[in-house]
Amino acid sequence: MPKASVKRLIECSKEQLINLVLDIENYPTFIPYCLDAKIYEKKEKRNLILTIADLTIGKGPFKATYKSEVIFNKDTDIIQVTNIEGPLRYLENKWFFLEKDNFTEISFDIDFEIENRFLNIVMNKSFQYGLNKIADSFQKRANDLFKSG
Repeated sequence: MPKASVKRLIECSKEQLINLVLDIENYPTFIPYCLDAKIYEKKEKRNLILTIADLTIGKGPFKATYKSEVIFNKDTDIIQVTNIEGPLRYLENKWFFLEKDNFTEISFDIDFEIENRFLNIVMNKSFQYGLNKIADSFQKRANDLFKSG
């Protein structure tokens, strides 16, 4: 159902930004509506880093936890996230990173559907706004951690 993309140009190296995105356990400290994060498994296999993680997302009385498989391909610098279980019928998102001088362009594509039809309708109305808030939070976190001067 909801499908969107967002891009940001962030002043840091590609490696710093990739590590920030892969630092899932710290998401609750800087991502809006992310209440908890837990890593179940993390392993390296040749050029891949495979992670199984839970994220609990919510606001007010609404709260849900979903489990995802996160795969970082070191050769392509792409992070791919796929839903394993939880309230999502499906989730697919990809992070792309492109270094440009002292900046890194980050692109985030997401496509998902919630099991609950009513919540899907609600999400469609505010999805791009929420996605922009998440992208802004990654940009602010990167600036706080890595920006020189």
